[in-house]
Amino acid sequence: MANPAPPLPHRPGSISLFFVAKAAVFAAGFWIWLLVLVFTRTEVSGLHVLAATGTIITTLVSVVLGVRMALQRNAADRHAELKRLLVDISWNAFAAAGNAEAESNGNVVPFPTTAYDVPTPSGRTPGDSNGDRRR
Repeated sequence: MANPAPPLPHRPGSISLFFVAKAAVFAAGFWIWLLVLVFTRTEVSGLHVLAATGTIITTLVSVVLGVRMALQRNAADRHAELKRLLVDISWNAFAAAGNAEAESNGNVVPFPTTAYDVPTPSGRTPGDSNGDRRR
């Protein structure tokens, strides 16, 4: 039996791509309309201003949506890698704990503890105050 493929990470896809493509189609339409107006009329009218405004806005919207989609895709890849790393760390910790119980020769390095849990050479932890207080 073949090993199942790991699940693919979430990637922004069809919805984001739809809006990017839609904005690009509108931008292309406004660019064509502006070029037709420029080459057919001699004087500037309100239609020229409207076509130029539409061209600028739709081009900027398509660029912003495209950059946003690319950033989301990059973030999704980083998130999937982080999840994979956390699973590896937890699995290694689980395996190390199992090996530590199975082997008593001390080959497994224990997890680091805080400074307050580390015993001093006298056998007490630094947080202990048994006999250290002066009255």
